[in-house]
Amino acid sequence: MVLTIDASIQYIVETELARAAEKHRPDGLVGIVVRPRTGEILAMASWPAFDPNRPGTNHAAIRNRAISDAFEPGSTFKAITVAAALDRGVITLDEQVDCENGRWRFSARDKPLHDFHPYGVLTYDLVVAKSSNIGTAKAAERLGAETLYGFLGRFGFGARTLIPLPGEAAGVLHPLERWTRSSITRVPIGHEVSATPLQMVMGAAAIANGGLYLPPRLVDRFQDEQGNVTGRYPLELPRRVLTEAAAREITRALKLVVSPVGTASRARLEHYTVAGKTGTADKWFEGGYDTGKCYASFIGFFPADRPEVCLLVGLDEPDRRFGYTGGLVAAPVFKAIAERVANYLRIPPDILPESPGSPSTPESSPAWLVNRSLAAQTAEHPRPVVRR
Repeated sequence: MVLTIDASIQYIVETELARAAEKHRPDGLVGIVVRPRTGEILAMASWPAFDPNRPGTNHAAIRNRAISDAFEPGSTFKAITVAAALDRGVITLDEQVDCENGRWRFSARDKPLHDFHPYGVLTYDLVVAKSSNIGTAKAAERLGAETLYGFLGRFGFGARTLIPLPGEAAGVLHPLERWTRSSITRVPIGHEVSATPLQMVMGAAAIANGGLYLPPRLVDRFQDEQGNVTGRYPLELPRRVLTEAAAREITRALKLVVSPVGTASRARLEHYTVAGKTGTADKWFEGGYDTGKCYASFIGFFPADRPEVCLLVGLDEPDRRFGYTGGLVAAPVFKAIAERVANYLRIPPDILPESPGSPSTPESSPAWLVNRSLAAQTAEHPRPVVRR
């Protein structure tokens, strides 16, 4: 049995997770590397690890966190929500939305929704870049619960991926009849729903793949002792979960996340354009959220406009004394892994050193996107159109 796992990439991920564990002292870590255009899993690692020859009694170490741990994903889920809204045409990235200075009630009887930082009017690409809960919730409100639920189902949430490994969790996507009045503002930002790291990285890989979802592929082929191929693992046809145009637009917004105006500047690579999303979700325990414990994550793919690799890094309960948000603790681990993987795979760079007489910055570059968004944010409009 020949796996899709690349031993060298697996080693890279395991060593970087171990280094992050030493620095951030989390309860656990997970890293997954996927090839978006095929669904092949190139690496899947959990920390703490164990010696298979001496498994011992530490069940937490034996557990494959990539498929068995279902958690509230938090803000990484916003990429799916905004992508769905773009697909249905209820928003555009250049449209402005009032983020209510960081506090908004969907209805008088609901608890207010807060942003990590107070924002006023933002364009929707900046809603993604700055991870506004309120801006995302307003997009979902226009999309509607039934339509959002349909998109989440097509992306595979609430169902096992059927990867050929034991212990996979399905996560939780409540049926619509169990949604409350405020669910349309909570589910879109990654609350009232749970997903495994594998489900999340495959969802991001679908965006990277132009809106085509491919199930995770772990087994490539079977061969005999002489190396003759005796059979190949069945290939599954991709299913379209987004239009190609919507995938392209959400990718444009996700590039801004990994820029000076976004939440994941620490994930930037010197030679590659990265598109990604941070997530920081307080963990739910019986009776409510524990604001002292969180799940911090970052999912990204590169080169953003012709992705070769999609990578997830998740830290379960990092020590808050050393930082705890996805942008602070997960994004740097992504960068460390991505740089080594890109070098190993010899991925051609899409960011080249500038030289005298070089053409002006292309409109797909992060620099152009940042300048355009900052200009849109500071430009004077007589009467800006604000969707409330």
